Amino acid sequence: MKMNIGISEANTQKVVNELSKLLADEFILFTKTKNAHWNLEGTDFHGLHVFFEEQFTQLDEIVDSIAERIRSLGHFSLASLKEFLDHTRLSEKIEGDNSGASYIKNLLEDHKSIIFTLRANIDTFASEYKDYGSSDFLTGLISAHEKMAWMLGSHLKK
Repeated sequence: MKMNIGISEANTQKVVNELSKLLADEFILFTKTKNAHWNLEGTDFHGLHVFFEEQFTQLDEIVDSIAERIRSLGHFSLASLKEFLDHTRLSEKIEGDNSGASYIKNLLEDHKSIIFTLRANIDTFASEYKDYGSSDFLTGLISAHEKMAWMLGSHLKK
């Protein structure tokens, strides 16, 4: 069902297209964080195993919130692995070994990539597409990703 919430259908479609790419990126990052949680090796295993679980739990909530935002705009969200892989801007491959440092570096780069994408879309959603709700939604996601990125980066400090 298409929603008439004061945003033109053309603009809603543009927002949904961007949100769909974001959903794919978030799902790939969620999966890579699960990978780190499952396949981590090293003396820091226990602490990072728990840490990665906290992060993928947060990412799971973000994935759900983006899909629900798309639905609230009257569109269907991506929902298959193929669709996620077709729309993501991230690589699903993790470079390096199964050490905590390797996983952290990979995940941190993906968080940074998502933060830059979110930042680029906030003003466009508000000023060009007149979707202030989605713009505000992205602002909240930036805060969440900045905190997760900070926590990841803090593990790399010596």
